[in-house]
Amino acid sequence: MIFDSHAHYDDAQFDEDRDTLLAYLHENGVDFITNIGCDVKTSESSVKLAEKYPFIYAAVGFHPQEAKSFDESSYERIKELLSHPKVVALGEIGLDYHYPDVPKEMQKEVFEKQLMLAEEMDKPVIIHSRDASQDTLEIIKKYKPRGVVHCFSGSAETAEEYIKIGMYIGITGVVTFKNARKTVEVVKVVPNNRLLIETDCPYLAPAPMRGKRCDSSLLKYTAEKIAEIKGTAVEHIYSATFQNAKTLYGIK
Repeated sequence: MIFDSHAHYDDAQFDEDRDTLLAYLHENGVDFITNIGCDVKTSESSVKLAEKYPFIYAAVGFHPQEAKSFDESSYERIKELLSHPKVVALGEIGLDYHYPDVPKEMQKEVFEKQLMLAEEMDKPVIIHSRDASQDTLEIIKKYKPRGVVHCFSGSAETAEEYIKIGMYIGITGVVTFKNARKTVEVVKVVPNNRLLIETDCPYLAPAPMRGKRCDSSLLKYTAEKIAEIKGTAVEHIYSATFQNAKTLYGIK
């Protein structure tokens, strides 16, 4: 019962072995994957993957670092894709202040337009927040969407604020890193019914595979670490996060 709630299998790092790898993963315990879009091209690629594989679902949207290319035609294409039966969420969307090349106000405008679209289309959202914790939280409090803050990098106190709104918290392989004290504290306060596990592959491979290409088979290290932190069986983490992802994404 494994659900990788956030992956990027359309990435070029999988071009040489994508079909072989995905078949292997599904045959070896990965029941579902949500593949995430970051702009029109990757959103369309995600939908194509979801059409090809029954166990893959898609999310479509504009990453904040792609905000400069977001225009009326992009908006209309994302809206069109949201009507596809295998598209289960709008994302990933949000704010990323790590690099200064996309103005903050532009990011906020694109973020809010997509939050309003998600409400109109009755879709949950997948939130990306990097070095923008306070601004992201303020906007989420304004719109109160259904969704998940993926690859959560904020404080335990911020995680509790999101949980009050009804959001899920996505945990990646970062929780296994030696310097992951903040993420460990987050896991301690997030109840099992608000927790998702994700790879963000091909990035963020957990220890002991850190620095290598990540894939959904490595979720076991993330789940085992979460179980250790919470003092529970890893099967409970698999079961809870599997059901949470199905609930969030509306998968029967």
